[in-house]
Amino acid sequence: MEPPGAGVDLDLDQLLRLRHLAFRMRNAKIPPRSTLPGGVVHRRRGRGLEINDIRPWSDGDDLRHLDRNVTARTGVPHVRTFRDERERTALLVADFRPSMLFGTRRALRSVAAAEALAMLGWRAIGEGGRVGMVAATPAGTRFARLGRGSRAMISLIGEMAEAHRAALASPATADAPLAAVLEAAEELAGTGSSLIVATGLDAPGDRFDEVAARLALRHDLSVVLVEDRFERVPPPGAYPYMTVDGDAGWIRIGTDGPQARPDDRTGRLRRLGARVVRLDSALDAEAMAGVLEQLDG
Repeated sequence: MEPPGAGVDLDLDQLLRLRHLAFRMRNAKIPPRSTLPGGVVHRRRGRGLEINDIRPWSDGDDLRHLDRNVTARTGVPHVRTFRDERERTALLVADFRPSMLFGTRRALRSVAAAEALAMLGWRAIGEGGRVGMVAATPAGTRFARLGRGSRAMISLIGEMAEAHRAALASPATADAPLAAVLEAAEELAGTGSSLIVATGLDAPGDRFDEVAARLALRHDLSVVLVEDRFERVPPPGAYPYMTVDGDAGWIRIGTDGPQARPDDRTGRLRRLGARVVRLDSALDAEAMAGVLEQLDG
C-alpha cells in the first residue's frame, strides 16, 4: 500500500533510494578519488586538452593547432583553442510552478520532475562531479549551492523537498515566465557546466528562445519535458474545470473529441540547441531511468 500523499508530496526515502538505480545507468563510473590524475597537487601546465573554440587564424597562432577540416570547408585557415579539462558540474533546475502541480495518474508532474532530477543528480555525484539546484516555486526561486559527494546530494534533496512543499502550500495560480527562472540559473552556472531542466514548458515567456539559445551555446543544456497523458489524449467523459481567473464549469469530451495533437515543443527545444527527452509522469523509477539514458545520445 502506498503511503498517504504518494505522488503528491515528495518521498525523501524514494529520492534517496534512486541513488542505486542511477549508478546502474549506462556509462555510470566509479567515483574518482580526485578530479585530477595523481595524488599530488600541482600547477597545470600547457594548453590543456579540452577544445574551447575554433576561430580564424591570426598572426602569432601556432600552426600546429590548425583545424584542417574547418579550414578545408571554409577556405579560410582556422585554429583550435584549448582549455584545461574541468570536473563535471551539473545544475538541476526544478520547475515547481503552479502548472506543474498537476497529475492524473501515478504522480504530479512536479513530483516526476523531482524524481528525474534526483536520479541525474545522483549519477553526476557518482561520476565525481558537483551538483547544485534551482527550484522555481510560486513563492519565489530557491537554491541549493554546488557541492560534491553524497552529503551534498542529500542536502540538495532536502532543499528540493522543502521547495516542493512550499509550492504545494502556495495559493498562487499563475506561472512566472520560465525564461526568468533560466536566467536565475544562468547566474549560478559555472563556465561549461551542465544545466538540466525538468519542466512542462508552460508559460515559457516572451524571451524564452533567446535565453535558452544562449544557455545552450555557453553550457550543456538538457531538458526533461515532463507530461501527463491526460494532456495529450484526454479520455472521453465530463470534467470539471476552473480557470486562473476563477471561472468554473464542466467540459464534455466525447469519443470524437480531441485526439493527440501535433506538439512541436521537442523540435523547438532542439532547434535552440538543447538535448530533450519526453517523460511520462506515470512511469515508475525503472522505466524513468531508461528514458533518461536517452540524454546520452
